[in-house]
Amino acid sequence: MKIPNVMSASEAAKLIKSGNRVLIQGGSATPQALIKAMVARAPELRGVEICHLHTEGECGYTDPALSESFHTSAFFIGGNIRKMVGKTVDYIPIFLSDIPSLFRDNYMDLDVVLINVSPPDKHGFCSLGVSVDVMVAGIENGKTIIAQINSKMPRTFGDASIHVDKLDACVVIEEEIYEMSFVLPTEKEKSIGKNIAEIIEDGATLQMGIGGIPNAVLTFLHNHKNLGVHTEMFSEGIVDLVKKGVVNGSQKKVNPYKIISGFAMGTRRLYDFMDDNPEIEMNDIAYVNDTSIIRQNPKVTAINSAIEVDFTGQVCADSIGTRMFSGVGGQMDFMRGAALSKGGKAIIAISATTLKGVSKIVPELKVGAGVVTTRAHARFIATEYGVAELFGKTLKQRAELLRDIAHPDHRADLDKAIFERFGSNSVMV
Repeated sequence: MKIPNVMSASEAAKLIKSGNRVLIQGGSATPQALIKAMVARAPELRGVEICHLHTEGECGYTDPALSESFHTSAFFIGGNIRKMVGKTVDYIPIFLSDIPSLFRDNYMDLDVVLINVSPPDKHGFCSLGVSVDVMVAGIENGKTIIAQINSKMPRTFGDASIHVDKLDACVVIEEEIYEMSFVLPTEKEKSIGKNIAEIIEDGATLQMGIGGIPNAVLTFLHNHKNLGVHTEMFSEGIVDLVKKGVVNGSQKKVNPYKIISGFAMGTRRLYDFMDDNPEIEMNDIAYVNDTSIIRQNPKVTAINSAIEVDFTGQVCADSIGTRMFSGVGGQMDFMRGAALSKGGKAIIAISATTLKGVSKIVPELKVGAGVVTTRAHARFIATEYGVAELFGKTLKQRAELLRDIAHPDHRADLDKAIFERFGSNSVMV
């Protein structure tokens, strides 16, 4: 099908005006050609607000030298902008499931939306490919939609479709989408993964992210049966489980036999697996992360990470003290959804210590640390030393259970802190 409104990236970038708010598609779909063209216009622009989830690759718009031209309001902090937080980047704390409502309920007007899509099919529909998440709401409410028409973007199903007639500018380009290599788990991560895999039941519906611990969990699931996937994001660790039949979605009550997700990050192997695969649906994150949807599936097992956990079960996952590190994301969406699911398990996976040997299980969170998952929401905490089930436990019982899965070098100090706070008996103070 003929593509309308074709122009160069530099021509398309001229549609961005001073004072505009610009939403950029993120993750592996980050539209680098459009970003670079926008940044090149910095001398002509003033007061442009950039919004996005985490992006990958270059982010020249955060350069302090361009602070009069661009300022970023991030819904999640990726590694490429982390050093600029508090300078040219501000963070908006928000549940991932709530971000679409910012656009749909007119809390944030969007002047321009930058996307990276597949070429149109014979009916004129492009695909948002590997990153649908908040972009459905963004496109619905954006005044001007600028798209990279990219032959490297896999075509996915679900809510990923957008017709070329909705595109105000099309930049036809062949640009490799970002690849994240499969990270081989460390021995510590393998131990955590094994501990978690042992409490995952056959027929469970999985939510997990990317990285060493999720990858480790997946390597221990090859003898499980009839697993399903409903997750905000996934990586290629599930590919082999799907091909082996371990993941088939047969027990799911919502979207049975389908892998439901908002975005994916991996290598070209994953993207080729996703391409034109009707088993995978990439959907609006307002649906994917809706607790009322999540809870309907059986045995939802949500596996999320943290920066530190205090011994009452408070989970800090977004900051190191007052320094913002990542964001709230979808952790609470799935922690609560899993807890409400019949037979569900809400798991926080964390190594017992930092790379410097500092305990991640602590009597008190650092001053200024953000509580992403409250002590009332925390159910299971897993380290390489075991799994602590906190539901229904008193504060002192929680502290003792968490002490037992802390690094042995830190257990004496934790034991002393438990005694100082709770005394030697079971009476709470």
